[in-house]
This record gives sequence, C-alpha cells and structure tokens, in this order.
Amino acid sequence: MNTSFSNTFLALLIGLTLVNCANRGTPQGGPKDETPPVIIKSEPENFSTNFKGNEIKIYFDEFIKIKDLQKQLIISPPMKTQPLVTPMGSASKHITIKIEDTLKPNTTYAFNFGNSIVDNNEGNPYPYYRYVFSTGSYIDSLNVQGKILDALYNKAESFVNVGLYEVDSTFTDSIVYKEVPTYITNTLDSLTTFSIENIKAGKYMLMALKDGNGDNKFQQKTDQIGFHNHFIEVPNDSLYTLRLFKEDLDFKASRPTLDVGQKITFGYEGDYSQMKIKLKSEVPADFDHRITKDEKTDTLYYWYKPKLEVDSLIFNVSHPTFNKDYTVKIRDKERDSLTLKPIASDGIDNPFKIRGSVPIVKFDKSKIAIIDKDSTAIDFTTKFDTINNIYTLNFEKKEENSYKIRILPKAFESFFGKTNDTLNFTTKTKAASAYGYARFTLVNATYPLIVQLTSQKGEVLEERYATEEGTVDFYNLTPNTYYIRVIHDTNGNGKYDTGSYLEKRQPEWVTHFDAIEIRADWGYPEILQFTE
Repeated sequence: MNTSFSNTFLALLIGLTLVNCANRGTPQGGPKDETPPVIIKSEPENFSTNFKGNEIKIYFDEFIKIKDLQKQLIISPPMKTQPLVTPMGSASKHITIKIEDTLKPNTTYAFNFGNSIVDNNEGNPYPYYRYVFSTGSYIDSLNVQGKILDALYNKAESFVNVGLYEVDSTFTDSIVYKEVPTYITNTLDSLTTFSIENIKAGKYMLMALKDGNGDNKFQQKTDQIGFHNHFIEVPNDSLYTLRLFKEDLDFKASRPTLDVGQKITFGYEGDYSQMKIKLKSEVPADFDHRITKDEKTDTLYYWYKPKLEVDSLIFNVSHPTFNKDYTVKIRDKERDSLTLKPIASDGIDNPFKIRGSVPIVKFDKSKIAIIDKDSTAIDFTTKFDTINNIYTLNFEKKEENSYKIRILPKAFESFFGKTNDTLNFTTKTKAASAYGYARFTLVNATYPLIVQLTSQKGEVLEERYATEEGTVDFYNLTPNTYYIRVIHDTNGNGKYDTGSYLEKRQPEWVTHFDAIEIRADWGYPEILQFTE
C-alpha cells in the first residue's frame, strides 16, 4: 500500500473520529437565564416633578424587546394621542417614549407597562413596570383598590379597565359614553384585583369596563360594565368590589329588506317582545300575513300573501322606545319551500319537536303516529309555538325504549298552502341506570331562587325554580361535570336580570358552588350553604 495514501487515510479517520466525539460531547450551555432585565437609569428619573419635556428614555443592563404593548400599556390619566414608544419588534438596550399629546398642568401621569418589557434572549419580563412623573411640584400618592367579579359567570374576564371619573361641575352620568376616565388602570391577564395609584384627593365615580375596542369609553353593544353604587371620596381605606355585566341592548330596528318571495326580513337589537310591525300601504281585502323569528339571529320574518304587484311597501316598526317608518322595495322572487326539521329529542325528559321553514297554519293530528319498540301506539298531545314555528309532541317516554314518529302527507300545511310528504323520525331513551341525579338541600336561602347546572363555560344545561324551603332535585342527568350556579331572583320574574348603568341598577346576585361529578346510576346529595 502506498505510504502517503495510508498516512492521509489515517489522518482523515482520526479527524472524523474527533469530530464525532466532539459532537457527542458538546456542552449545552449553562443554567437557563431566568433573571428579568434591570433598569440602569431613566431620563428624566422616575417620579420626577415639574416635567416639561416630551421625551423619556429608560436604559437597561441588557437587550430588551417590547411585546403586546397595545394591550399591556395603560397610561393614567389617558392621553388623547398615544405616545410613540420605540423600539417595536427589535432589540435595544433602551426604550424611548415620545409624548405627542399636550400634558395637563399640575397632573401626575403614570405609564403602566404591565409585562410588555422582556429580555431579548429568554423573554423574562420586567413585571409591572411603572414610570411616573408630575407636571406640577409634587407626585399625587393616593390610591383606590378593590377586586373584579363577573356578575353571572364564575370567572371574571382578563384585561379589565378600572377607572375613576372626577365628580365636578361638568360631571354627568353620560360621561362614560363620551369621555375617558380621569384615572385608569387595568387588571391585565392574570389579576382580578386592581389598584389605581397616584391620584389626588377628591370625589369620584368608580367604574370597570371590559373594553371591546380600546377607546376607554362604554359602548353597550360590545362592552361589559361595572360600577360602584355611590360616589367615593379619596382618600379612604375601603376595598371596592365591582361586578362586570353585559347590559340588555336598547331596542333598535334595522332597515327591513325583501329576503325571498313574499318574505321580508326585519332585523333588530334588544328585546323584540314589544316590537310591533304594521303595514301602512293599501292592500287587497284577502291580504294575510304571519310573523316568525329566525332560529339563531335577531331577526323577525314578515310573510305575506297574496303576491302584490307593487314597487314597494311601507311599514311602521314601533316599540315603547322606538318608532320609525320604512320603505321596502318589492321584487319578483321565488318563495321558500316547506321543510320540516326535527329538534334533537333523545332522552326521557326531552319532548319531540319539529320546526317548519315556512309558517304552519294547519295541522292534522290524525296523520301522525308514534309507535314504541313493541309496536304499541303511543298517545300524545301537541303544543304550537307560533313565533318560533315549532310543534311539540308531548308523550310519556319510558326507559330503554325507541319511538318511531311517522308523519303522513298533508299533516302540516304552510302559509302558502303547501303540505309535507311522508316523514319518518326516531327518538330513543336509555336505561334509567345510564343516568344520575342530584339533590340539593338549601341552607339559609332567601327565595325565590333559580338553581342551574351549567357547563364550564356557563351554558345552562338544567335548571329548577325554587320558591320555598325543601330539596331541589335534578333527575335523569347525563353523566358529566356540572357547575352549580344559583340566581337570587329578587323581582320574582323567573329569569336572571342584568344591570343598567344609567338606571343605577345592579344585576341580580349570583352564587357559585363547587362543581359536581355526576355518574351513571348514582345520586349526588349536596348541601348548598348560603351566607347573608
């Protein structure tokens, strides 16, 4: 073998071996950096007085980045023009705040950065950094503290604004719709407590806002609000509890439009129960109409016949708080056809329901048969919900059974004279042992109460209304985890009533209890202890 070739091959082999060993033994670095960045200095210094400039610089001992600033940065008092904070999206050892608003005289300003300042390598935050300065000769040092609850749900929202409006000669209740608070803070993403700091002595209105668009003003359609019942005086040592709630929308109708042939869509906001739709145009003597509600949206449908040879129709939409005329252009369109859709009804306690796509005007019970698994005919009664266009077939269900619902032709007739074809549906029940039950004994309760079993998200799965002492029972429960919510029905109307800021009405009180696990063929006795 050639000696030169052998030496070269040996050197290459040794080299590869060393590289391989080096790769296997490469150190992975020291301990993970978990130390937040440190501020070296600020220009001007934090808590400076007689502030005159428009630029602030904050220097750190390492490269930092700013993240989620739009959500994290809270400035109190709020500024009409947001300051320019740099750098955004790149690493630097300092932050520059360029103020682009006119500062008020003799006012203490606080920049609350939340957790937006993080080191460049590991993302360790400088937690809840606050930069404070005053345009006057001293720093306001008073504070207002408390906590946030959700009025209906077990867990309050994150990033809730809490603000103080100064009560002076210009104060009105409508200020929350038009102006930003005098002082403001935010619970950010992990806290349900709040502390509004660096405020001056005075009288204030205290409110909380889950702000949908970030303008620090209350918009009923998108925001949740909470407020203290009375004005507060600062300083004081009180801790305040604010309950966030979503107001019922004020009624408002939208412009109606022709949907399909002889069907006009009337959209609305708020409660439709007192909404009235009146046709003002001249119509023939045989004119007829029906009104139904959309299954999912805030919409009423106005169905009419016969077909009208007109260019438009004039309607009046009224409500105790609303009155307006609308003109609807009429065009020749194809009408909706009749379809009948069953609504899920499996389970012993769930009646069989069927919804029509077009208003139902005639029903022939003799053309419907309900047969159980033993081919036995089951008697039933019916109930018609005209606004939702739903027929309910009520019959006694037994455990571990199946029922066939056979609907013969012409059992249902629509507003336009169309009828159904033959339809067949099935609904089933399980054995009683497949279900569980819960029994609640209420202690120190004030009645009436609405006892609800909900999902983790607060969706109502079952509920009972209690008007006097005794147990509250839930039978035939599907095995699941249920959350217990009790509504204190103060006005006795059988439903939860939310609050109103302008009416200074707090939402009805709600008590939450620990979740329970319901298992098949098993009961859950529980004592619900209420406090005064």
